[in-house]
Amino acid sequence: MLLFASDDVLPRLVSGFPGSGAWVGQLLAAALLALGAINWLSRSQLLGGIYGRPVVLANAAFYFIAATVTIRAAASGDTADALWVVAVLVSSLAAIYGWLLYRGPFERDFRASRGQAADA
Repeated sequence: MLLFASDDVLPRLVSGFPGSGAWVGQLLAAALLALGAINWLSRSQLLGGIYGRPVVLANAAFYFIAATVTIRAAASGDTADALWVVAVLVSSLAAIYGWLLYRGPFERDFRASRGQAADA
């Protein structure tokens, strides 16, 4: 919705948001669309370590930045309590992608990607 109707959606979500700032919502929507596209196109790759590093790094960077921004906004006290739920969610995703960035795929990951049984 932010891509096509951000001039209508953003003033409803953020009180006092100027209608001329609709480009901010469109920019965010474009970034999320690009992140979704890179995730979709790499869905069959091994991720972790040096494998799929651009995808993992893009996700880790996005979720880390989103976590820091939402935690700071939630800590200011001017926002709804639901923002803490979003902050916890994006913080956990940032931690998962950070862990995935520095761990290598295990041998079972290679076997699973080749279609072999894990106990073989």
